[in-house]
Amino acid sequence: MEHLINQRVRNIEISGIRKFFNMVAGVKDMVSLTIGQPDFPTPGHVKEAGKKAIDENITTYTHNAGLLQLREAAASFYRKKYDVDYSAENETIITVGASEAIDIAFRTILDEGSEVIIPGPVYPGYEPIIKLCGAIPVYADIRNTQFRMTAKLIEELITDKTRCVVLPYPSNPTGVSLNEEELSEIAQLLKDKDIFVLADEIYSELVYEQKHVSIAQFIKNQTIVINGLSKSHSMTGWRIGMLFAPEYLAKHILKVHQYNVTCATSIAQMAALQALTKGMDDALPMRQEYAARREYVFNRLKTMSLEVIKPEGAFYFFVKIPGGQASSFDFSMQLVNEVKLAVVPGSAFSEYGEGYFRLSYAYSMETLTEGLDRLEKFLSK
Repeated sequence: MEHLINQRVRNIEISGIRKFFNMVAGVKDMVSLTIGQPDFPTPGHVKEAGKKAIDENITTYTHNAGLLQLREAAASFYRKKYDVDYSAENETIITVGASEAIDIAFRTILDEGSEVIIPGPVYPGYEPIIKLCGAIPVYADIRNTQFRMTAKLIEELITDKTRCVVLPYPSNPTGVSLNEEELSEIAQLLKDKDIFVLADEIYSELVYEQKHVSIAQFIKNQTIVINGLSKSHSMTGWRIGMLFAPEYLAKHILKVHQYNVTCATSIAQMAALQALTKGMDDALPMRQEYAARREYVFNRLKTMSLEVIKPEGAFYFFVKIPGGQASSFDFSMQLVNEVKLAVVPGSAFSEYGEGYFRLSYAYSMETLTEGLDRLEKFLSK
């Protein structure tokens, strides 16, 4: 009876990142540099808050948008960190991870035939949801702009069907971020147009030399901000995301969220409250460690004469495959088969990622050293 399955669901694929990770999982002596999962434990005080919530029987439904004190903490966090002011009561929604936030945002704003401009290469979590909404992903090729989305690229793609522009910065897979000037130019282009911006800022606390800037500073009334605690507080399994949007829009997104999940888990919300108040700067020691790893990996890759842009945020390198002959999948399989090293083929990040591979440095220095030794061994043949 598979022919009865929704056609749009049948036509989308499992994430190429996960597909490749699952393919090599369990292989003996494999070194994996595939997944963007912080290798730090959730901070102890945050875990204790979760345990306390269980002991105090905070195990019931919460307000659909999340506990008010958590929404207040989330809004305060964004105000203090990024100078954007959101109402806790009417413009803040606590979601089941950033992934659910992206889903409910798209389902709220997209109609059949709507066009969404997204950079390519890009994290593979946007296109399938856009297509499930009956909308059309329109890729901006950012390979010739140092992986930076520019106002010029966006302007060339705008039509009367354009409904949204996705700005996922700092970027997975490239590690590139956008500065204030670049965001201001994009904001000037989009201001007063009937076009939303979905700003996926999940890596906002993992920016190195520059301060993270949100495009919501410039065009808040058109912007949906997505964030969460998975990367900043190493809370991937707790599944807490944050969505910020102007009141006229948030009230409609909340309806989709309500019928989707009712509310985020109460226990995880209490842990998140601790993270956003007592642990506001918990990301700092992780960021320092990632910065050291970034320097090490960058120097090793350059020593191997590999073409790569130094990441400004997140914890990924997007590396050009030398020679340009093998497909990214074939190259990655060669690494697996010959030196037991797993990276993610660039093709997992749309057709615009072909010819590259992604390497995550969210791993211990010991693992990174061994992985890069194996890469160097492979390339020296």
